Amino acid sequence: MNWQAFAVKMASMARDLLAQESVTATLDKVTASAVELVEGCDAAGVLILRKKQVQTLSPTEPLVEESDRLQEKLGEGPCFDAACTGHPVFRIADVEKEQVRWRAYAPRAHALGIGSMMGFLLYTEDEDNLGALNLYSRSPGAFTDASETAGWLLASHAAVAFSSAREHADMQRAVATRHIIGEAIGILMARRRLTEDEAFDVLRRYSQENNVKLHEVARQLCEHGTL
Repeated sequence: MNWQAFAVKMASMARDLLAQESVTATLDKVTASAVELVEGCDAAGVLILRKKQVQTLSPTEPLVEESDRLQEKLGEGPCFDAACTGHPVFRIADVEKEQVRWRAYAPRAHALGIGSMMGFLLYTEDEDNLGALNLYSRSPGAFTDASETAGWLLASHAAVAFSSAREHADMQRAVATRHIIGEAIGILMARRRLTEDEAFDVLRRYSQENNVKLHEVARQLCEHGTL
């Protein structure tokens, strides 16, 4: 591993991650960078775990999704366990010979064409929404200690960028929600000659009585002209 060249590429990748305009674009950049920067990596993806339900994000190959579905079905695997337990990294040097930690998953993963793999904890700020960066090789023994270090550094950068991208997306949604609620209040004020507080109270009561979120009530009013 040429660590000097790796550091230069990581610095460039870190700048690119923060420049992405969406969560999806950020994760696409992360998984593509994993294949490019980590020695032995043939495919990569992000596994999101929500109450034992798995979602695959930004897979570079269908193999990644197949592995995630298998880990969800069996409730085990290095990527699943990294997200589930909060352990920073799991690694299988040779999937075919793995007989201790993931005895149900390993032979099925080998049948998929996986030779070796690593799973890195991606973020942990939300206990109900955990994730792992997962790296795959078709060859056994493809990942060295240097590969693991490189993967962990990449995952650390990815966690920061992912958190920033999610925060930005949340802010955009909040601004959009405030805007559409304000527009709905304006419609009610004009049509029913209400004050701003009275118009908001109409939206709030309708939301509670019909068990519909306030921003959805506002959206319906703006689109259809009626509650």
